Amino acid sequence: MASKPTISAIIIVKNEQKNIRECLESVVWVDEIIIIDSGSEDETLSICREYTERIFINTDWRGFGYQKSLALEKASQQWILSLDADERVIPELQAEIEQVIASDQDYAYAVPRQAYFIGKKMDHGGWWPDYVVRLFKKGSARFSDDIVHEHVLADAPIKKLQNPLIHYSYVSLAQLLNKINQYSDSGAEKMLARGKKSSLPLAILRGSWAFFKAYFLRLGLLDGQEGLITAIAKGEETYYKYLKLWYLNRS
Repeated sequence: MASKPTISAIIIVKNEQKNIRECLESVVWVDEIIIIDSGSEDETLSICREYTERIFINTDWRGFGYQKSLALEKASQQWILSLDADERVIPELQAEIEQVIASDQDYAYAVPRQAYFIGKKMDHGGWWPDYVVRLFKKGSARFSDDIVHEHVLADAPIKKLQNPLIHYSYVSLAQLLNKINQYSDSGAEKMLARGKKSSLPLAILRGSWAFFKAYFLRLGLLDGQEGLITAIAKGEETYYKYLKLWYLNRS
């Protein structure tokens, strides 16, 4: 009789005391939890120690892709489930994951994410279904080395799961503004490393287009005032990314 497939949940964190307990509670059923911390100064690590001993510190920040690759290296089980601290695995998704890994087929699996913006479920504007590859056999996939917006590079064919991963994207406007700044910084550095160029007119054009696409083409307007807020935020993030790239080009 074949043994039951095993699974590691890998999570990278920094100052996630408000999120990490609920995230960890949602994966207590896995065989191993791997935490890579990049220098938390709050209670994140204390909370993590309640759930796992497999905690590693790496403060040599080289981007999200690099940090997740470190977590993948530490994982020892047959299957990998990659999560962010602001995500939750609901029971229906757990059951579906257990079913597909029991079949032991050589696939990677993309999971739909149901995002919430300050308590509001977001169904449009590019928020849903937002499929991301998060489940794969160890050795069959790796993470891109992108500073931000990293993704899984799978060698196996990709199938889609049906049940969503809950994603509490933003819980406050302060967090939204902080992430606009963080992601536009990292995005500008990423484009600079790839030899991209920018200008003030291009920054304005790209930012305006990002807003238009999110609010009108992707029907963010159907999500009410939150749809408008997040579409504006997407435009701002894009605008500042190209503006920062322009200044990097000049320097």
